[in-house]
Amino acid sequence: MQFIETEIEGLLIIKPKIFEDERGHFFESYNKEVFKKNGLTVEFVQDNQSLSQKNVLRGLHFQAPPFAQGKLIRVIKGSVLDVAVDIRKKSSTYGKHMVVELSEYNKTMLYIPTGFAHGFLTLEDNTLFSYKCTNNYNKESEGSILWCDKDLKIDWGISNPILSEKDKESPLFNSFNSPF
Repeated sequence: MQFIETEIEGLLIIKPKIFEDERGHFFESYNKEVFKKNGLTVEFVQDNQSLSQKNVLRGLHFQAPPFAQGKLIRVIKGSVLDVAVDIRKKSSTYGKHMVVELSEYNKTMLYIPTGFAHGFLTLEDNTLFSYKCTNNYNKESEGSILWCDKDLKIDWGISNPILSEKDKESPLFNSFNSPF
């Protein structure tokens, strides 16, 4: 596995070693010892999966402490535009974001530590999205930021995605008080 640091401290792009032949492919999507050797000593306690049609946007979501979650994200089928926003108040990259395309084709994964809001836009129908979490979900600790906030300047490449009611009503970044 290749662990690639990004411009935002803590966000890691992870490229697995893929073994392909005429039968198909095989790769390790997680190995505790390999992660540990690369500085990630997190423990995953929950796996989540979602299925979405093209142009569904989910986010920007986070879990506040003490239920904050780090996430190891990948796409099993289809593709997404994945976005992580730094909401760590003391970070030099507070309010900055990173965008990466994750797909069944590139098999790229993203590790997002606690202190980030996260969202994704599906680029294909029947996209199967999977992620491991370092903490269990807690309804009272969930938070969000408006996906199209002008201060964040995220280029989603779409102006009218399919959204949940919750995501339509998320607060703006400048009125948001980060718990991190």
